[in-house]
Parts: sequence; structure tokens; C-alpha cells
Amino acid sequence: MAEAPVAKTSQARRGDPDALVGAARGGDQRALARLISLVEDSSPQLRPIMQAVASATGQAHVVGLTGPPGVGKSTVTGALVRRYRDHDRRVGVLAVDPSSPFTGGALLGDRVRMQEHATDGQVFIRSMATRGHLGGLARATPQALRILAAVGFDLLLVETVGVGQAEVEIASLADTVLVVAAPGLGDSVQAAKAGILEIGDVFAVNKSDRPGSQEVIRDLRTMLAMARHGPGDWKPPLVSTVAATGAGIGDLAAAIDSHRDWLGASGRLEDRRRARAREEISAIAVGELRQRAGQLPGASRLDELAERVCAGKLDPYSAADELIGGS
Repeated sequence: MAEAPVAKTSQARRGDPDALVGAARGGDQRALARLISLVEDSSPQLRPIMQAVASATGQAHVVGLTGPPGVGKSTVTGALVRRYRDHDRRVGVLAVDPSSPFTGGALLGDRVRMQEHATDGQVFIRSMATRGHLGGLARATPQALRILAAVGFDLLLVETVGVGQAEVEIASLADTVLVVAAPGLGDSVQAAKAGILEIGDVFAVNKSDRPGSQEVIRDLRTMLAMARHGPGDWKPPLVSTVAATGAGIGDLAAAIDSHRDWLGASGRLEDRRRARAREEISAIAVGELRQRAGQLPGASRLDELAERVCAGKLDPYSAADELIGGS
């Protein structure tokens, strides 16, 4: 009877998907890290891994943190991890970093700021490189979240790369979107308002002990008051925090939990997760089509269609139809 776990561990070390998933569910951090690496590398094992976790999607609440660079998203993330761990919640963190121009890997800046949680077996922190993907996220983020939820995490925090106005992709990925602002960064509302203010479910003004914080709070309240809300709609709360000291983090966690409860009571949670699944399926399908187009013999079919479009003999929509249909 004692040989079965050993065999399972041996299979996990060899990269067997079912064994890796089983080991990760048992708390093996190395197996979980291996699974995320296989996802990031678009390994041929990715499909069997997704099949292995499909029936165990879990009930993890996904919180996306976004906002302009320098507002303290990493510090807020670390403070939230500490708060939720105090309440015995198992927490996973995906910190999306810019890609190194030399290696293509994550620069690891966010992970450095969360080292206090590195030895906690109930916390998993992973830096993921954008690898040129726009929108503040890494391309593999949806699949990584699916794995973390399947192996039993209660809360998943996704910290976007911090690109300001372009970080709206997180809205299609998270159950709750937390927008973080801070004083002393110029017109932080102007930096955030193009898209980000519309997607926020909870707002935090971090570093609120600094001069100018009251102006930021006032401006955000004014802009949020201009939004139209129906009788049953969620009205985004605004919380002041000093994440470096932990001030206001309890109120922030309470606001996130209130939004989770509202999502469940209103039925919006299933709507969001269904929309997330649609986006994930669409992205995978588009990626597969692009890969297949590039794998055509010598790409001759694609080149031929491109020449006909350039010559005005064919419109791009008809060319796309021919490529997809193979006609």
C-alpha cells in the first residue's frame, strides 16, 4: 500500500498530467509550479492537463488588481494575502510582470515584494511574463487560474502589469476588479479613467497618508457619482488604504467580500464566469487558427491569398473564409 504514493510522485516528476494534478491537490508546490510552467510554455501536455482539471473547477474567487504604475499594487496584494491568511484562506497570486527584453521571462519585481509569504504552504505566488501580450496580462493567465482553482485555492489575486489605460482585459478574467489609485502621480484619475473606471467593482486610494490623497478621493467620488446605477446594481465602494502599514486593508477585504456576496445573490457571478469561459474558448480557437495557418505547407495558401488581396482580386473577408474553409 505504501508504494502507490511513491509511484504517483515518480509519475509527477516525469510530468504525467494526472499525477501532477493529484500532487498539486495534495499541496505539492513543485508539482503546481510545474503545471503552471507547462501552461506558460504551451506544452503538448497542456490539453491533457486541462482535461484533468475540467471536472474540478473549484470555487475560487478571482480578484484582479489594476491601476497605473507606482500606486502600490504589489504592496496591496501582499497586504491582502496577509489579511486572508489570518482568516485561514488558501491564496494564490499571479503577478504579471513585463517581459525581460533579453530572456523573455518575468522581471520578478512583484514577487520580490511578497517574500514574507514565500514559506507559507497555503500561499502560491507566481510571476508570469506578458511575453508581448497586451492588456496587462499574460496569455496563459486564464489557464493558470483554472489550475489554481482546481487544486483548491479559495482566493486568487491577479495583479496586472501596470500599464494604465490599456489594462481593461482584467475585466473579462476577474470576478471582482479592484482599481488602485494613489496621490503624487500627477492626475491619477486622468490616468485611470479611460476604461479602468468603467470596469472597477472596488476602488482603493493607496498611500492615503500622503499629501494630495483627499483630492484623489474627492475626484474619484465625483466620477463614480456620475455613473448610472439601477436599483439592484452594485455601487462600487471607495476605500482609503496605507498598504505598507496595513491601514484600511480590513475594510478593503470586506468590500471585496461584499462584492462576492452580491455577485452570488444577484446571479451575476455565473454570468461573469460564463463570459470568461467564452473569452477563453475564443482566444484558444483564434490561436489554433493562427497556428494552423502558419503550418500550411510553406504557408503557400496564406501567401497566395495575401497576394490576391493586395492585387485587389479578393477582399480580406472572402480570403479569410477561404483560409478557414480550405476551399
